[in-house]
Amino acid sequence: MSKHIDLRKSVFDICQEYPEITDLLFELGFHDITKPGMLHTAGRFMTIPKGAAMKKIDLMQVKMMLEEKGFQVTGL
Repeated sequence: MSKHIDLRKSVFDICQEYPEITDLLFELGFHDITKPGMLHTAGRFMTIPKGAAMKKIDLMQVKMMLEEKGFQVTGL
């Protein structure tokens, strides 16, 4: 079964569907994702592209890492 991530979805929704994404995003520089409550508050309206822009993280680097981990990425 292919793992599909639509980057137009909220970080919260993506992490609910694929909990392992939390660790990958932390590794990429989204350190706030592990703060208590952050995923359930800001994560409900934040998307990965918006978060990457705020944290000055290259979105193509995020996409490449997710694809290396077996995810099919859409929504760019």
